[in-house]
Amino acid sequence: MPKPATAPIDVAQIDSARPQATAELMAQTGLDEAILKRLVDGFYDRVRGDAMLGPIFEERIKNWPEHLETMVKFWSSVALMTGRYHGAPMPKHLPLPVDIEHFQRWITLFRLTAREVCPPAGAAWVIERAERIATSMHMGIEGARTRNARTDTPPQL
Repeated sequence: MPKPATAPIDVAQIDSARPQATAELMAQTGLDEAILKRLVDGFYDRVRGDAMLGPIFEERIKNWPEHLETMVKFWSSVALMTGRYHGAPMPKHLPLPVDIEHFQRWITLFRLTAREVCPPAGAAWVIERAERIATSMHMGIEGARTRNARTDTPPQL
């Protein structure tokens, strides 16, 4: 991955459990916390206005500033290996009324936003991770539904 022409990254200023690895990823992708915040804010602006996804999120997210902050920490951990997110996304997503079409729409909106907000290398980096996450979430939700549909198997995560 080519390195964008940017000023040297001060490792001491990085909020990360792995500052050196984070600095290397920042240099390789052109991503930083400010770009990830714009990515998250822009993406969720689109989601909230989307006819398919908007109602699902609006019904469940009661504190949008808190949710957006959590999502910036999540993407910081995913994209820059900062370790800032501490949570378990799957249990929160299991009860959602979503199927493959919802995940396809989610990734479409994410790709569009990433390409608008991130440098090209950074967009490719976060899109690849988002695609993996969407696939994993979809498989996890469908797997849980299949297990829970069996009468001889107790509900599991």
